[in-house]
Amino acid sequence: MKAIRTDMDIPGEVLAAVDHGGSLGRARTLFPQAPEPFVDLSTGINPHSYPLFDVPATALTRLPEQARADELAAIAAAAYGAPSPANVAGAPGTQILLPRVYALAKLGRAMVLAPTYAEHARAARITGHHVTEVSDFGALGDADLAIVVNPNNPDGRVASRRDLLELATRLKARGGLLVVDEAFMDAGPREESLAGDVEQGGLAVLRSFGKFFGLAGLRLGFALADRATVARLAGDFGPWAVSGPALEYGIKALADVRWQQEMRKRIGEEAARLDGLLARHGVEVTGGTPLYRHMDFPEAGALFRALGRQGIVLRHFEDRPNVLRAGLPGSDDEWQRLEAALAGWKNEP
Repeated sequence: MKAIRTDMDIPGEVLAAVDHGGSLGRARTLFPQAPEPFVDLSTGINPHSYPLFDVPATALTRLPEQARADELAAIAAAAYGAPSPANVAGAPGTQILLPRVYALAKLGRAMVLAPTYAEHARAARITGHHVTEVSDFGALGDADLAIVVNPNNPDGRVASRRDLLELATRLKARGGLLVVDEAFMDAGPREESLAGDVEQGGLAVLRSFGKFFGLAGLRLGFALADRATVARLAGDFGPWAVSGPALEYGIKALADVRWQQEMRKRIGEEAARLDGLLARHGVEVTGGTPLYRHMDFPEAGALFRALGRQGIVLRHFEDRPNVLRAGLPGSDDEWQRLEAALAGWKNEP
């Protein structure tokens, strides 16, 4: 087993949230002379959002009705392939679910398959677990709480459903819990999703609404688990966990199968286009999902700075200086700006 880092290696201030991309304020600080508007490719959020529509006034003026929350749970269960609506807990974004779900596991050894989204390790620490980040999937079997992002952020690594189910069974036999973050599974290999297996227990699946539907500011996410666990989570949240506008958008968008199918095709084509554009300018894509592309090469820092000075922001990683992640441009103008910036990036100082 290769341990990347443990709690003993990390000072207390790291328990604070770190930058995750998507901050135009930070971009302006780093590149104050860059032309605006910025082309923000630092997130994996779909630049082609679900069509906006007017929500009923009552979604803003009244407390959300339980019947509407029940309808969302039913539609989400169908969209994600969960056994039933009773296996779905809605929440104001996946982020807020992390410490609550990790609190379901007995306090002990939490292992995160890394490198990955940093908030998982931070949330597990906040909950009271002793956290180790590991690069070996097999090491997760020794955990009390095992955490896998699937597809992984930022490199797109995919763990098979078979391997994950075997791990969940092993952990459950010891009273452990497997949490699988499927935030990007809407754009990934959905046959590898564990959403349909959550009733077996010892397993929780997290699903993000905002990334694939391009509505991150709406703050909507779901925990899928066995009925008893979902009931416990719902009790912890209390009434009105999901806002009225989020209910309306979730119900309509998750039921819109045609839009989802067309969008998967569109972002797949655009990911291939981005790969080709990067390759023509000497940058090899080494992984990712249709919503973001992963690059690992020695000149990553130079590319980040060169594009940043042109008002194009990628996601870089302080602990992995050779790694970049790039989301999809959202318009013809953004594609043109990216191509122009790439054309001269190696000549930048």
